Parts: sequence; structure tokens; C-alpha cells
Amino acid sequence: MVTGTASRHDTPAIVLTATAAFGLVLGWATYALHGTTPLLERATNSISTWIIWTAVAGALIRVRRLAAWGGGLMMLATCGSYYAVSTLGNTFGAGGLGTAAVWSVAGLVGGPLLGWAGWTVRRGRGDLRAVAGAVIAMVVLGEGAWLGLTLHYWGEAAVFLIVGALLTALLTACLARAGVRRYWLCTVLAPVGGLAFYLAEKGILDGPLLGSV
Repeated sequence: MVTGTASRHDTPAIVLTATAAFGLVLGWATYALHGTTPLLERATNSISTWIIWTAVAGALIRVRRLAAWGGGLMMLATCGSYYAVSTLGNTFGAGGLGTAAVWSVAGLVGGPLLGWAGWTVRRGRGDLRAVAGAVIAMVVLGEGAWLGLTLHYWGEAAVFLIVGALLTALLTACLARAGVRRYWLCTVLAPVGGLAFYLAEKGILDGPLLGSV
């Protein structure tokens, strides 16, 4: 009976509805917490936060394919919710459509990757788990680099880089404890991936659609 119940909870309709619903809440919270406290605003209005939650969702989903699909859907729902609430709040600017389109496409690319990464860290096999751990940690490290090198918000950048380093260490330790042979790949690849993420984020934010807004 317990097995049957668990199976019903893992059906695609339930899993995808749940991830989409959480994405809608996350998008709303991002907008609603604007202008509250710097900590709360940064905690929600952050690429890292959106993507890390996607990895968490992937880790909670039992089926790898659904974890990837759920990650993409969650990011799309988050973007849609944020810009919908922004429109209702009369803060959807002239360049809003281009911005929403760019971030939606980015979410459709990054969401499945992070959903897969979360699933793989928890349920995968072999050294690929260490690579997936690096994918998760690189997001925080990359955003820290962007905050410092591009925006010169060095205080916030330091927090992100410290959190990213701690997350890398935690994931590496968990992988080592789980018996992953090359667990150290997480530590090696995370900063490399962080640099790649920083360059990708800089390219998007300084690109023709967003850079001119």
C-alpha cells in the first residue's frame, strides 16, 4: 500500500504541477520582497536562489527524466510569475518583453541542467555525481564573481563566494562519504564552472537585449 501511494505521488502530472506551483510562488516572492531588507531581497532576487531551488526540486524527484523536465518547467513558471506580478504592479518597463524572453530561454536551458544535477547528486552513479555537484556549486560562485567583478558589490560578492565555497566543501564531503571514487572532482570543477557561469551571465546581462535596458 505504501509503495502504491509513493508511485502515485511520482506521476508526471503531480510532479510537474508541484514544481510549476513552487516556481509560481518563488517568482511572486522575488517581486514581493523587493525593497524589504537587503538580505531578503538578495536572497530571492538572485539567479543562484532560483537555480539552487531547482536543484533541490530535482533531488526530491525520483525519476531522472522528470527531474530535468521539472527543472525547466519550474524556471519557466518562476519567470512567468515574476513578470506577471511585475505587470500587475505597473513596474513592467518598456524593455520588459525582451528581458522576460531572455530569462525564460535561459531558464529553459539552465532549469533542466540543474534539475538533472540535483537528481544526480542524490540518486546518480559513479563520478558523474561529483560533476553534478560542481554544476550546483558553480552557480553560487559564478554569481559571486559577477557581483564583484562586474557590479563591484564586493561585500555581497564575498558572501556569495564564501557560501559557494562552503557549498562546494559540503557537497564534496557528502560525495566522499557516499563512496564516490573521484569525489574531489566536485572541488576541482566547481570554480572552473563558476568562471564559465560568470562569463555566461555577463554575456546575457551585457547582451543586446538586456544591456540596453
